Amino acid sequence: MSTTRHLVNRRRRLATAPPRTPGAETDPAPEQTTATTTAVSAAEPPQTAENTATDLGTGPDPDATDGSDATDGSATTDGSATTDGSDAAPEAPADAPRATASRLRVGLPAVLCALTVLLGAFAAWAFTSADSLRDEPARQNTALTDIGRTSEVKGRISEAVGAVFSYDYASPARSDRAASTYLTGRAVQQHKDMLADVREQAPQQKLVLTTTVTESGVEFLDGDRARLLIFADQSNTRTGKDEETTYAAAMFAVDAVRRGDTWLIAAIDTFTR
Repeated sequence: MSTTRHLVNRRRRLATAPPRTPGAETDPAPEQTTATTTAVSAAEPPQTAENTATDLGTGPDPDATDGSDATDGSATTDGSATTDGSDAAPEAPADAPRATASRLRVGLPAVLCALTVLLGAFAAWAFTSADSLRDEPARQNTALTDIGRTSEVKGRISEAVGAVFSYDYASPARSDRAASTYLTGRAVQQHKDMLADVREQAPQQKLVLTTTVTESGVEFLDGDRARLLIFADQSNTRTGKDEETTYAAAMFAVDAVRRGDTWLIAAIDTFTR
């Protein structure tokens, strides 16, 4: 009996004393100790070897469970939580696919409307840009795309230049007919000014002026208007007592316009200012 009381007093002291180390486990709570002491005092079974072993702490622990301290929510041997569902991921509601499909049906028309608006804006911008490009003079030049018209204007203007810039003192009327046939606008007066000296000196020196176009290029072609760069060789021959021939090269530009089925020279640019 004295041994049992001694152990009870020792347990009380251990329950009220703080743990010696931070990691040390504490003894059962004071309430549990008190309950044990009361039960022991009330029962006071005979002092047997089994009771003595229990009191000394060498026998099986009466507070231990059937083999595990695991409770609901404790860890299992494989590291996973064996809870009653409190830590598990919540299950998706049964109508989640239907809700997602409903949201897609609601959002798809809005996306299609936005795409329609964007495509309409892009079409309007493209139409405006194309119209502005067509209005630019550089975009109206068909000298490289309209091969037939380009070849036609080159041939007609080369023929006109050869006719109007050639002069024979013996038949001055031929030069006049060529001027009236191939010249129009400002080119009429320009031609007179350029050949004024030749007309004046031709009867005394018996001059024969011959102009041959060696190369020509269409710089600009837009419908019935064109601009060409002309390269020509000129020979001036004096057929008097001392016959003499001189040669010269000429380069100038002409503006041409279409009148009916033919092209006429409307302006002459000799690049002199």
